Amino acid sequence: MKILVWTIASLLVSVIASSKEGPGAAAPENSPGAYLPSVKASNLEKRDFSLPADFEGDRNLLLVAFEREQQKDVDTWLREMKRFEELDPGFYYYELPTIQRPNAFTRWFIDTGMRRGIPDRKARERTITLYLEKKPFCDALLITDQKKIYAFLVDREGKVLWRSEGLFDETKGASLRSALGEHRQ
Repeated sequence: MKILVWTIASLLVSVIASSKEGPGAAAPENSPGAYLPSVKASNLEKRDFSLPADFEGDRNLLLVAFEREQQKDVDTWLREMKRFEELDPGFYYYELPTIQRPNAFTRWFIDTGMRRGIPDRKARERTITLYLEKKPFCDALLITDQKKIYAFLVDREGKVLWRSEGLFDETKGASLRSALGEHRQ
């Protein structure tokens, strides 16, 4: 059902998206590093967030996707996150579908479809759809290719502590586990 919702969302967004939307560019080389910019959004349970301050964990894994076809890649991470929660009580994870800012009706349509398509309440709580200008967002996180998903471990200030891209595998899992150990308070 998530795939159907992403399909509808992708079609609507592609119809309304401006031609200036690009894949995002890396920040200048003298940049101090990647960070999650301040974003106001709400999850699929209609809870408002001011990110990154409202993240629930001290260490938060953000699974950022741009296209509906990427849901299967995100799912490879989601299947593994329960064991990371069990290892680290300060760890929390979120799914962040990231969509170029649409008009209010389209946003309502997408949110309603996603709410109906995701029966698990916890999954809806962890899904925060970002409707924003993608280029500045991608620049801040040093995202250069929206054709793949990204995993970012961030603190409550939005500082990127660790990052990966693409499908989950055990090598990435070991690297994430190590990063979580390094950044425990």
